[in-house]
Amino acid sequence: MLKKVLSLVVIVVVFHAGFCVQTASARSKAEKQARFAERVKAGIVQLGVGEESYVTVKLRDKTKLAGYISEAREESFVVTDLRTSEATTVAYADVKKVKGHNLSTGAKIAIGVGIAVVVVLIIVVATAGSGS
Repeated sequence: MLKKVLSLVVIVVVFHAGFCVQTASARSKAEKQARFAERVKAGIVQLGVGEESYVTVKLRDKTKLAGYISEAREESFVVTDLRTSEATTVAYADVKKVKGHNLSTGAKIAIGVGIAVVVVLIIVVATAGSGS
């Protein structure tokens, strides 16, 4: 009987230790910033380069930039202001937040389909009205 109770206690302790304990993150601040910089770089690459890739960038020193991405490099990218044509080179590690203001491919397709549906409806209504 004692062996069964002891076995049950050991099973409960092992289960509790294995599944109920939360692990602590041992990542340093520098590692987190490096991972964030990689995510920013991937986002910039996804947005692309050119005047259609409009972004708003907030830097760690609280500076705000707005413009389009005119160049994307390995360690930095260049934001060019639309009004002044002033180019600012930004290191990926200096970025706190980036927001792209261009439409995704899915959104462009949805807008195109919506326009096509409206045109077809106008043609159907015009045809039905002139047939009477």
